Amino acid sequence: MASVQLNGQTAQSPISEQRDPLSAALRMLARRPYSMGELRRALERKFGVGQPVAAAIARLRELGLLDDKKFAEQYASSLARNRSFGRRRIERELKAKLVDYRTIEPALDRAFEETSERIVLEQALAKKLRRLRLPLTRSKLYALCQSLVRLGFRSDDIMKAVRTRPELRPKTEGFEVDENLRSEL
Repeated sequence: MASVQLNGQTAQSPISEQRDPLSAALRMLARRPYSMGELRRALERKFGVGQPVAAAIARLRELGLLDDKKFAEQYASSLARNRSFGRRRIERELKAKLVDYRTIEPALDRAFEETSERIVLEQALAKKLRRLRLPLTRSKLYALCQSLVRLGFRSDDIMKAVRTRPELRPKTEGFEVDENLRSEL
């Protein structure tokens, strides 16, 4: 390491990291988890495509520090529990993280084995409802359903969840529809 003078203070600069993809990868992994493809892309951007990057990736896999299966399971579980994302959205997120496609489906199964997708949908719906003023108009109901679709839930599951909540029955603009008439429609 070489010392650098900044504002009267001496700081150490990591010269070895500038030439060593393995140490750069270790520093990156210390900050947050990466998928294998995502880390490879970052290292190739910094060091160029070549043998040193491939060797660093292979060494990290040997050490067990880089595992797409483990990464996908943890990331999918986290998104389902903490962000209330549905199956489709988590799949898109994992693909964006360059996770191997063969590990995505098992990771999704594992994430929704812990917590049912139906429960996650109910949590997301409850969160959205806290922000809405009732009664809902058709346009507000449509916007609510679209926001749940963007979170990765299937539209038929959304409609089932919405229909189970009586407070979500849309009110028409200007007049109220009689319940007896609604059942005949």
